[in-house]
Amino acid sequence: MRTETGKMSKSSWPRLVARKWLNIQNGDEEFHSDYAIEEQTQRRKSLLDENYCVIVPEEFSEEWLMEATNGLKPSKAEREATPVLDNLNLRMFVGTWNVGGESPNEGLNLRDWLRTPAPADIYVLGFQEIVPLNAGNVLGAEDNGPAAKWVSLIRQALNRNKNDHEFVKHNSNATQVKHPCDPQLDQQASLKPRLSFSDLLSLEDELGQEDFERLIKGSVDASPGPPCISPMHGHYCLAASKQMVGIFLCVWVRAHLYEHISDIKVSCVGRGIMGYLGNKGSISISMTLHKTTFCFVCTHLTSGEKEGDEVKRNLDVSEILRRSRFYHSFRDATLPIPPSSILEHDKVIWLGDLNYRLASTSNCNDIHELLNKNDWQALLEKDQLRIEQKAGRVFKGWEEGRIYFAPTYKYLTNSDHYVHQTFNSKEKRRTPAWCDRILWKGKGLKQMWYVRGESKFSDHRPVYSLFSVQVDLANKNPTSKNTTPRSCPPRISTNTATKKCDQGPS
Repeated sequence: MRTETGKMSKSSWPRLVARKWLNIQNGDEEFHSDYAIEEQTQRRKSLLDENYCVIVPEEFSEEWLMEATNGLKPSKAEREATPVLDNLNLRMFVGTWNVGGESPNEGLNLRDWLRTPAPADIYVLGFQEIVPLNAGNVLGAEDNGPAAKWVSLIRQALNRNKNDHEFVKHNSNATQVKHPCDPQLDQQASLKPRLSFSDLLSLEDELGQEDFERLIKGSVDASPGPPCISPMHGHYCLAASKQMVGIFLCVWVRAHLYEHISDIKVSCVGRGIMGYLGNKGSISISMTLHKTTFCFVCTHLTSGEKEGDEVKRNLDVSEILRRSRFYHSFRDATLPIPPSSILEHDKVIWLGDLNYRLASTSNCNDIHELLNKNDWQALLEKDQLRIEQKAGRVFKGWEEGRIYFAPTYKYLTNSDHYVHQTFNSKEKRRTPAWCDRILWKGKGLKQMWYVRGESKFSDHRPVYSLFSVQVDLANKNPTSKNTTPRSCPPRISTNTATKKCDQGPS
């Protein structure tokens, strides 16, 4: 417990520390979301379905209801409805930022970071070090204050005042219903981020000539495909957010998509002290949108630039893949079983401060010279992540876009100067590196942008990417092994991590 001054009581530390060291679950599967009371009321009605029964706990609550009804059998009318389209093309913004333990102030402007040529339908935002990684935060109770501030700032940036001229102009670009009689609905606004010449070259290589020309003219729509659904005035909802010490991950979706999201689950893996505490590790959010499963993995891996530290980071990745689990104890036997591990998902995005540095054998003078020349491609030949991935020791089969931007770490705060370049700095000298990365795995993902922001808020620069995402609207393979019904009746519990179906896959 915390005292009136906000400090941890010494008597409560042993219990908290013991739980964390022993990796005892302590609400790791809980998360925050914008589910409204009205939606819960509608879901309660489905409990009356005569073909389906549930076990109601003695201490009934709205929280239980939200968890319990996540996988309820749909009504007969819903089951009989047949989607007109097979798939949907959406845009997804993915951003990662190590904020160096600094809590944001109310005036911090996130709009420049979140702005893209066309607004996204999904925003996946991951942070590292939202709180200082001191003993109190690592061993003690969670400090949720900074996370609440970030959520508030993001909500303000995404859901601007509808009378704001800039907001109207920005959101006039939103994904629209394509009508054969009205081709103008597919036109995009002219907002474009400031890009260097090298960024433009990389885009041309990534997208191809035709898509690149359309992008420069103001349209970043995916290749021709089925029509998309019109948004509700650009409003975004928080699908889920989760904090583990300094790691924070949140997923935002347009309001019209919100009702089509199901099976939201969270898994946290600590990889810090003794390989279990949360000063390093991952938060993973699993969800299903229509018939497509997504997993977003936000990580902060082992730091350090000594020889052999890259091996520790590789181990972090393998342990996160092994230990991340999503438990779905309450399911309709006629529906596909949601993924229980990261790699079982249709589409996976891995983002965060991966902490891979430049190879320790690199000559400091050579690095300094290449930095002065802005020769990023020569520096990337020394990048540990690329070296380890090429050797098949980590992220085998994963993709990452071409990097045409400067190293994102380590800067002097409120400065454009690397610590490496400043000999008078009191900061510990660090070789500049691309610590902040975004990787992906799965079909139907096409990267349109991979750039960095220029905020001087911390010693890292934020990185973001824009994807075109194909989402399935119908089951294309109803005989998949994932549709195998469970051999035991569904059960509800308030602790989905410990009470699972005794038989069948989890």
